[in-house]
Amino acid sequence: MLDPALFREQESDVEERLGLRGNGFGKAIAELRRVDNERREILPALEEARRARKELGAKIGKAKRAGQPVDEFMAIGQRQAAAIEAQEARLQKVERARQAILMELPNLPHESVPVGASEADNIVTRRHGDRPVFKFEVKAHWDLGLDLGIIDFERGVKLAAARFSVLMGAGARLARALANFMLELHTTKHGYIEVEPPFLANPESLIGTGQLPKFKEDLFKISDDWDLYLIPTAEVPLANLHRGEILDGRELPRKYTAYTPCFRSEAGSYGADVRGLIRQHQFGKVELVAYTRPEESYETLEVLTGHAETVLKRLGLPYRVVALCAGDLGFAASKTYDIEVWLPGQQKYREISSCSNTEAFQARRANIKYRPDGSGKAEYVHTLNGSGLAVGRTLIATLENNQQADGSVVIPEVLRPYMGGLEIIEPIR
Repeated sequence: MLDPALFREQESDVEERLGLRGNGFGKAIAELRRVDNERREILPALEEARRARKELGAKIGKAKRAGQPVDEFMAIGQRQAAAIEAQEARLQKVERARQAILMELPNLPHESVPVGASEADNIVTRRHGDRPVFKFEVKAHWDLGLDLGIIDFERGVKLAAARFSVLMGAGARLARALANFMLELHTTKHGYIEVEPPFLANPESLIGTGQLPKFKEDLFKISDDWDLYLIPTAEVPLANLHRGEILDGRELPRKYTAYTPCFRSEAGSYGADVRGLIRQHQFGKVELVAYTRPEESYETLEVLTGHAETVLKRLGLPYRVVALCAGDLGFAASKTYDIEVWLPGQQKYREISSCSNTEAFQARRANIKYRPDGSGKAEYVHTLNGSGLAVGRTLIATLENNQQADGSVVIPEVLRPYMGGLEIIEPIR
């Protein structure tokens, strides 16, 4: 959530930066300005009314001690109380309206974010690794998975619905190996604390990270009396671990990682990536989340992105890093790098990680602060998140980039200890 003071103190800058995300915010900004002006009118009048009531209370007390009549004072007090109650109700209404508008407005793009309207305007900042050259016709992962007997799409549909799948045998083992490899790398080499969070989240947690109220249609909600949702990403519980807390600034940054299933309805994406594992309703992901001081958050974004890249480097997978333009940023992000891995079966780069700095946007929604030296005035922390990595898409990239002419797939060396020494997945003969 944006700081409402920005709309008063940096009005033109805020409107310009929101405009970089696209049109459609003018009406909301105008309404926010109106309710904020109304709020500023109410506050001094309400404060004056409360002060007058306090003075009247003192007069009533003095009159009673002196044995003087207080009926007139009491009548005035009743009128004052009614007026204050009406003003407080008006203030609450205005506060709710202001809060509702702020909840719908996205974060401001950082000054370093490229200007642009869509993914066509994103900028490739670097590449790593050479694309493999094959002397045979390469297969996409959906064909490889079928030939190897490790991915079963039909049974996924039978057990659940479209866009669910079943990993079998070496496929399930490979997914587990990838998750374990990533977690061990991030915890032992990169300094993250591993967390096993709930896979369900309450509305307050989803409000904190920005999924609610704006993106409710993208979530799976538990029915009946349970006011809970299946998590769309481990970012939700990790970024809410310290909701409502004041942290010791001397202990920042705090870095957490978790492997969880993720559940997304993919509302609005029907017809896109319907084949294979690219866009599933359920998938596994290793998430990275950091809480930092504001002055350190953009350095932390580079470091966190590098941690996600390290996974791909150790797996020997070619990739590129893309800086998203303002028009392609996610709702909560001030700046985002997408890491895109090369998929030979599709002959294109596909997103495998998205690493973002949300600055104080999520912290303000979740009320997460820190005291710089362990004491003094509390300020909002900055939160960052990134995939480190999406396991399903890493499995796809591993299969497609390591396929052989005979239909087998070579397991990357770093994964073999997690695969019980297995070096090659052979096709079904």
